[in-house]
Amino acid sequence: MTTAPEVICRSPYRRALGFFFLGLGVAGALLALARAASRGTFLDVWLGLGLFFALVGFASVRGVSAEVRGDAHGLHFRTLLRHRSVPWRDIADLRVQLQSAGAFHSQEIRRVGLVLRDGRKRLLPLPSSGAAPDLEFDAKLDALRALHRRYGAPESDHLPVVSSRTAGRGWAGSLILCVLLLAGAGVAASFVPGTASEMRAWRSAVPCAVEASTAEPRADCLSTLPAVIERTEVNGPRQPSHLYFSDGRPLERLPVSEEAAQAFRPGDGVELTVWRREVMEVAGERHVWRKRVIPAGDVAVFAAVLVLTAGYPGARVLLRLRGRRLPDDEVLPSALPFVGALAGTALWLLPLCYLHPTTLFTSSVAVTWAAAGSLVTLGLLVLAWRATRVRGPGEAGAAGQSAGEEEGEGEVFLRARFLEETDYNPHRFGNHIVLGGGPPAVTPHSGPGRFAARPIPVGRLTVGEVRRVRGDDSEVVPRSWHIAELDDAGRRVRLAAAPADLARILRALDAKSASAAPAARPLSGPGGPRPAGRS
Repeated sequence: MTTAPEVICRSPYRRALGFFFLGLGVAGALLALARAASRGTFLDVWLGLGLFFALVGFASVRGVSAEVRGDAHGLHFRTLLRHRSVPWRDIADLRVQLQSAGAFHSQEIRRVGLVLRDGRKRLLPLPSSGAAPDLEFDAKLDALRALHRRYGAPESDHLPVVSSRTAGRGWAGSLILCVLLLAGAGVAASFVPGTASEMRAWRSAVPCAVEASTAEPRADCLSTLPAVIERTEVNGPRQPSHLYFSDGRPLERLPVSEEAAQAFRPGDGVELTVWRREVMEVAGERHVWRKRVIPAGDVAVFAAVLVLTAGYPGARVLLRLRGRRLPDDEVLPSALPFVGALAGTALWLLPLCYLHPTTLFTSSVAVTWAAAGSLVTLGLLVLAWRATRVRGPGEAGAAGQSAGEEEGEGEVFLRARFLEETDYNPHRFGNHIVLGGGPPAVTPHSGPGRFAARPIPVGRLTVGEVRRVRGDDSEVVPRSWHIAELDDAGRRVRLAAAPADLARILRALDAKSASAAPAARPLSGPGGPRPAGRS
């Protein structure tokens, strides 16, 4: 497959699905036109159903009719309405891009992307795969990369994998979500003064005089009206229940809580309290129902929650801008430290907004509270900024050297793992490496003791690169770990661990290798692990 002069990618069910979806689209369009012509209105269920089928059918035809072809001249890809060709000399790299299959699916779809010489990026319609081990997808990708190596000039030897964790993923979606949440917070905050004014008016309302209640029904006073309940309607907790009144007086029905609808009985005489033409209270012998007036503190808290929620996509945008000079497939630090800062901010901001919704800048208590809380938030943000700093492999050398001085005291178990199956890591069972008390070994536990330990053949290992986590590394590797690219007698093996632990392990392997075979090539250079140039 890799030496084939031409590679063609198309859907295996192209013809059958193409006719099916085309027929579905045409049928939906005809149904929509016929329904609109017969009824003369666009507000109809069948019309909407026809439009839906038409959109789904024509959009699916575009997908199943896609074709990608690679030959000696370049890549040629076409869909139903578009055809484009890109020569190999204009393609800087081929990469794999992982896309979410949907909000309710944890599985990711693999797509092939192009990185052009001018920096633009494009996604090919095919090949694509929703399963992690897909031999057909891997074969097509290998064939396309072989053609690129033969007729083009790839910028990298390894296959970049871009996902939601890597630096190459766009940040426009996070920015739009952040702006929308902040806009919603602004709208909610604009209702705070009006809500507070309404609450004060309700609490200060007094019963209306007889002449006032009849002459000015919209006055800010409380009027009472007698009524008789005809029947009740009890709905679930997600839908309002209702009280129906005899002869439809003073109104036909009133939405109430489920508890109130269960407490009142048909034939009960009740007294309605009306304020600003709204029934605020229903009082009977068995139960008294009062309409809940939303306090200004609740609205202010809701606005503050939206602001804090907007902080998470904002932090993701900040991390992507901070790592814009990193390779596209390098994994960025997690935004969870900023989530911790936002949670700490919520501890003082939400109570402040609830207790002082309209006096945040006028009350001395509120101003002092906000100033002290802002200093706490600033400290938390500084800590989050430092925790999400991108650390290169060379920055852990000093920590690893100081920790390595303790290796003579006994066995030390460090959390680390080889990402490939080897004779000393069968089925990738190892999650720790033990140093001291014997040769370095891989163990499936954190000690004590060397039960089930497999010695590492340090004599045949050489290091090629110490780097940060990339998109093609295993998903189980934490973002903050580093990875050593080792050569195990001609085979590529990756060793992952925390930066200081990885430096310590490589130093121990180097010492064992030097003592076993002084003439062998060292695993690390002087002063720590020897990072090689980026492949």
